[in-house]
Amino acid sequence: MKVLRIILVVLAFISLQAHAKDERKPAAKEKDNASMAAGKVFKDCDNCPEMVVIPAGSFDMGSNNDPSEMPVHRVTIGSVFAIGKTEVTQGQWKELMGDNPSKYLNCGDNCPVEQVSWKDAQAFIQKLNAKTGKQYRLPSEAEWEYACRAGGQHEYCGSGNLDSIGWYGALATPAGNSGKMTNPVATKQANAWGLYDMSGNVWEWVEDSYHDSYNGAPTDGSAWQGD
Repeated sequence: MKVLRIILVVLAFISLQAHAKDERKPAAKEKDNASMAAGKVFKDCDNCPEMVVIPAGSFDMGSNNDPSEMPVHRVTIGSVFAIGKTEVTQGQWKELMGDNPSKYLNCGDNCPVEQVSWKDAQAFIQKLNAKTGKQYRLPSEAEWEYACRAGGQHEYCGSGNLDSIGWYGALATPAGNSGKMTNPVATKQANAWGLYDMSGNVWEWVEDSYHDSYNGAPTDGSAWQGD
């Protein structure tokens, strides 16, 4: 099953505009700077997903332990952005889309929505953009991994101990800690940037097309499109 975690790009455009001549009053400048502060949590409507501001920076993307994640390469994220604090929940999906495609309905509104395709994710984002007037989208794979790592080198997103940060093992033998179902979001430890369930619970869609390695992957954090 795959679910979505969204990204808000309007902050990136604010960051780029900050390099232009700025003749606003100091109070207005201070307000915009605060809106871009790394770690700031906000949401654009009562039932919208909570977003966390992520700083610009560079990291080594990939792994030498998996051919599909090789070669390890340096990626630079040039502007701040905001990414969902949690996976999109069943409650948030129902509020915006009017239905709930999830298999694990008994898990409740605070559990991640699942059984959604990439096209379903795009439909959700289009409605969210229309509702808020903002520019949400799926993260690129590089942006997702950058947010997952949160400046660290842990084996998982936020820790070397999977039990502490994720629900996992529904299909494993013996089974892991998930109870063979999804679990409420934000009930495990967050990573260093305050993001939950980046490892475990459900897989998450990104904007990129599938590639069987990182040969030729972008180094600027943009989505890698293709077939």
